[in-house]
Amino acid sequence: MSASRSARRRIAAIFCFLCCTPPAVSSSASAQPASRPPGVPSKVLTQERIIKISIKFDGQTIIADLKDNPSSRDLVAQLPLTLNFEDYHATEKIAYPPRKLATQDAPAGFDPSVGTVAYYAPWGNLALFYKDFGYSKSLVNLGNIVSGMDALLKATSFNATIERVID
Repeated sequence: MSASRSARRRIAAIFCFLCCTPPAVSSSASAQPASRPPGVPSKVLTQERIIKISIKFDGQTIIADLKDNPSSRDLVAQLPLTLNFEDYHATEKIAYPPRKLATQDAPAGFDPSVGTVAYYAPWGNLALFYKDFGYSKSLVNLGNIVSGMDALLKATSFNATIERVID
């Protein structure tokens, strides 16, 4: 019985060693980035920096998340701004910032949808889309409206103050 007990103790010690000891990590393994699960694009694992802005008018507030691109950063650098928005083509509200925005590295165009915040480079205007629209050459996607869309739908022309929202 003592030989059997001794064997069980050895097995228990080996089991405990194998289960409780962390795996060895070489210095080359720790320097490598974590791998992504199969089928998951790398974009999913990187968090894009979002710039939040508010557009306030007539006691209403629209909140938009801007993408981190040169055009959005250029707009944010001009804030706060008070701009006159007008309806255009029963599809979008447009306004003109005091100077044109940077468009380097921007795609040739963009296909906006409801809630898109965009910049039309040839005219130099911001656009808040409240209806879907087709692909437009020289339209730069700045971001998306995340709240207050109902206020935009009810408004025609309005003066709005655009500010960066700091969380």
